[in-house]
Amino acid sequence: MLTRTVTVAGGVYAPGHLGELTPYVPFELVDDVLARTRRVQRRLRQLPSRVGVYFLLALGLFPSLGYARVWDKLTAGLQGLPLQRPSEKSLRDLRRRLGPAPMKELFEVLVGPMAQPTTPGVCYRRWRTVAFDGCSSLKAPDQPQIRGLLDKIRHHRGMAGYPALRLLALCETGTRGLLGAVFGPSATGEMAYAARLLPLLTPRTLLLADRGFDADAFLASVSDTGAQLLIRLNPRRRPAVLATLPDGSFLTRFNGLKLRIIEAHITVTTNDGKHIGDHYWLATTLLDHRTDPADALARLYHERWEVVSAFYALRHTLLTGRVLRSCDPSGLEQEVWALLTLYQVLRRAMVDATESAPGTDPDRASFTVALQAARNQLITASGVLPADEAADTTNILTNSVLTALLPKRRPRMSARRVKCPLSRYPLRPTESRPLTSQNITQLAISIHRPHDTHPPSGGAETTVRTPGTALARTGTKDRTLQLLRSDPHRTWRVREIAHALQYPNFHSLCAQLSRWTREGLLHKPDHGTYRLTASWIHHEPPAPLPLTDRAKA
Repeated sequence: MLTRTVTVAGGVYAPGHLGELTPYVPFELVDDVLARTRRVQRRLRQLPSRVGVYFLLALGLFPSLGYARVWDKLTAGLQGLPLQRPSEKSLRDLRRRLGPAPMKELFEVLVGPMAQPTTPGVCYRRWRTVAFDGCSSLKAPDQPQIRGLLDKIRHHRGMAGYPALRLLALCETGTRGLLGAVFGPSATGEMAYAARLLPLLTPRTLLLADRGFDADAFLASVSDTGAQLLIRLNPRRRPAVLATLPDGSFLTRFNGLKLRIIEAHITVTTNDGKHIGDHYWLATTLLDHRTDPADALARLYHERWEVVSAFYALRHTLLTGRVLRSCDPSGLEQEVWALLTLYQVLRRAMVDATESAPGTDPDRASFTVALQAARNQLITASGVLPADEAADTTNILTNSVLTALLPKRRPRMSARRVKCPLSRYPLRPTESRPLTSQNITQLAISIHRPHDTHPPSGGAETTVRTPGTALARTGTKDRTLQLLRSDPHRTWRVREIAHALQYPNFHSLCAQLSRWTREGLLHKPDHGTYRLTASWIHHEPPAPLPLTDRAKA
């Protein structure tokens, strides 16, 4: 006959646990959070506040079950204890009594870097790589109170069926753990939400972001935090060339912020023999081409897609695509903070499991395996507290993750679309990527140098192709800067510039000169006259390499 010993909190606190995840959310932490948010129960009865916090986290583990069924999961391994089964109304009242404040406070305590800097895939050189991105596919119940808070997304087929919540997260790309998160109505843009997370950036982080975050003011705000950045630019932007670097990248300034621009064309060959390419414009504060080659940064940029994998685990693996259960704004906020907290706890457990096997990349840990193991250990109430502090207890969740490691990630690609007949993200008619996932057999990155070729008369901008290179752009901005640098301290009249450039559209040139003045390229001392600003006359050469970096280069 087999016997099993379960060690949990005493009395009415016994149902308050998460199985083997409990050490990541210990009783002392929950009690402290409740005390700081003033949500400790006034009278100790059947459902204390501590149990309510663990019950909220358990709701996230079982999104398809109702309150009573989730309570049964919490108490399934506690047979023999004198515990009463509360009604669903009592559990709803417990949620309302807690409110969203304790869950938000608990999440803010648990967020932060997870892995050691030496863990594979976590750092680029001395910076920890992090990424911004947003998710607007979290659906809330279609109830009047929710519709008053959130909007329904309008797409080409009409209005969406459910109000949508926009979630924006700052993610550690190496582990997919969260450093911070904000959420609210989808009508508010991602840039506004991202600005609230900027204080989380430090001089030890390297931010990766897509072209939705390439606004000049946002780039300056990121730089002010001391963090480095690598952001994809909108292809419609035309950065002026301050200086060309030997690797083909060039320096520029965005409203005083000095950046390095990398124009790269990436071509992949799939296993069916197709060649598919895309053009990238990347901006970075890593200005030294010797320590940070352009092709290495182009490869690093794709690490930002790890935040999309984090949203997939939260939205589809954890929630299984279901609509959130709360039907009022306060409950909805509480539920989202609880889900984010549970996700963070699971990621911490997965990172601890992979770090127990040195050299294992956290990417190889399966979120599905960890989630299922956590559910099983909650039902059996295993690993809540060690029966003996000196005993060598076996962590089943860690063993489950390590015995089911995913194979090393193979390079592959497919068309990016939502597989739903009514999706608001239909497949683009010009999509060149394959509809099904294809392995990549070869990847080529070519860095393009800025060209000084003059456009033909009558054109403000043109595109030229030279042998052995891809498309390169030349425009009035760079030609004007080259002209003014020929006599940098001279004041030029507009007609002199138009005549030297053989530019026929005088009024268009006046408008462009005024715009470049607002951007900080030019100074306008008098009506109709311009000269270069001091920052665009000369550029500072890169600082000498430290001995350690010189050896690496």
